[in-house]
Amino acid sequence: MQYKDTRDSSVSVDFRTAVLSGMNAKTGGLYVPESIPHFSSDLLNRSTTPSFRDIAFEGAKPFVDGEILEADLEKIIIDAYPFAPQVVPIDPITYVMELFHGPTCAFKDFGARFMARVMSYFNQKENDRLHILVATSGDTGSAVGSAFHNVPGLDVTILYPKGKISPLQEKQLSTFTGNVRALSVDGTFDDCQKLVKTAFTDADLRKKFRLSSANSINISRLLPQSFYYTYTALAVRNRCAMDNKIENPAVIMTVPSGNFGNLTSGLIAKEMGAPIEGFVAATNSNRTIPDWISSGKYEARPSVSTYSNAMDVGAPSNYERIKYMYNLEEVRKMFGSYWLDNDGTLEGIKKCHQNTGYIIDPHGAVAYTAWDDIRSGAMEKLIKGEKNDPAKPGLTPNVPAWANTVLEKRAVGVILETAHPAKFGEVVQKAIGREPSIPDRLQQIMKLPDMSIDMSKDYETFKDWLINNL
Repeated sequence: MQYKDTRDSSVSVDFRTAVLSGMNAKTGGLYVPESIPHFSSDLLNRSTTPSFRDIAFEGAKPFVDGEILEADLEKIIIDAYPFAPQVVPIDPITYVMELFHGPTCAFKDFGARFMARVMSYFNQKENDRLHILVATSGDTGSAVGSAFHNVPGLDVTILYPKGKISPLQEKQLSTFTGNVRALSVDGTFDDCQKLVKTAFTDADLRKKFRLSSANSINISRLLPQSFYYTYTALAVRNRCAMDNKIENPAVIMTVPSGNFGNLTSGLIAKEMGAPIEGFVAATNSNRTIPDWISSGKYEARPSVSTYSNAMDVGAPSNYERIKYMYNLEEVRKMFGSYWLDNDGTLEGIKKCHQNTGYIIDPHGAVAYTAWDDIRSGAMEKLIKGEKNDPAKPGLTPNVPAWANTVLEKRAVGVILETAHPAKFGEVVQKAIGREPSIPDRLQQIMKLPDMSIDMSKDYETFKDWLINNL
């Protein structure tokens, strides 16, 4: 499998190069697969849902073909995934895809653990260390730190926006030692991301260090996230006959979205044959992508802080991949597009709990509210021509190709619950009057000392620190 550069399609590299470089330092472009392989019909049509590890192994094989032996890939998958997604029905046509059962209680564990093991595999023959730079708006950093901690030959530097993530998330980031360190940046996530991207294209820095990324910029973190879409789509399809008597359901994945890596992974799963009818891109007040889908004009903007902080991204990196893979009309056919403000997020947490008994985190609440509105009349109004003002929270005025499946009662919604609600205890308490219980693995972290380092958003200051400390 070869990988193309989103900014220069004449560039073609192997998987190892794409993984270890993170992005093309010369163009600033991201890597995408030259073609998307298809799952076998045998795997997709089994009467019982294949295990998550089976899907991960079969899904990864064509992307690493000729570079990772099958026996080694199997070891990587087994080591990376002692956990799996959990599919939880919360009403007859709504399922939650719980992605917080990994070590850091966030969906990023699925991508980060695979990526760390692949990087270590490729780095075995190198004489010098590989330095991972990662910007995080919440959960990426802790997942990457956990996945890479004490991995031989690899160093990790995590940048996060000081005071703009939840206290528990910050505690997860700031307590690493050894080969992982965290920089508390005086700025926004976009400032953190800009520092990382600038470092990758800095020729002087590249001469001194081997650099790579661990954001969804890196293809080895993006690809494994497609595995849980396929697993969940098959699981939901197979149980619908029992749960709601819907044959051949139209599975709609409702995805809380910030940097849009997660949703791009879903697109890859769909292209590989996963039975996914369409997507809802559900964002908070950082509505850059919904505005693009609505108006056709892409305008990156400064991010604003919200309760769903991991989605506080004003310039989503994976817009570049989506634009490379599809034109705007194709995106409009696949995506319902929705955004929600802080008041709506609190109401979403409250409504989900009242209606189903399920405690959902702020990011999942944005997705839940989007799906609940869509199946409760918002999509029908849109089909009839009653368009919501895109400057106000709600469904943006484009009608996806799957819209009629909602009216025909064939659609089932899957809400991606990307983090454990305990990470956002204060917000959840504000919505429902009590905090969710905290898993033991998170309680243990609260006892550790803060080891983070304050950092300016000025690039030269950041560069000097890298040179002096890596």
